[in-house]
Amino acid sequence: MYLEHLLLALAVQVLVARLTGNWWTGAALASAYFIGREAAQAEYRWIEQFGHGLRANMPWWGPFDLRVWPKLDQWIDWIGPLVGTCALAWLMTRKRRF
Repeated sequence: MYLEHLLLALAVQVLVARLTGNWWTGAALASAYFIGREAAQAEYRWIEQFGHGLRANMPWWGPFDLRVWPKLDQWIDWIGPLVGTCALAWLMTRKRRF
């Protein structure tokens, strides 16, 4: 399901915002988790495809190699939470001003 990570990120954001009173903190925490998760998975894909199964063979740019990001869901899994949580944080902080 394409929206699963987005929904989980929004839930985390709402929880953090309720605890801290800061929607941007919730957005940063939830987004960082999913960006880190997808980057780690890209590292494993790079190691498997190009590094002969050894982490030591992976260059620093391995997770950024577009060859290990071939599927749409790999992109949506981090872009969805990033855009969704930032949009909600922006809306909630804007709402407070009025």
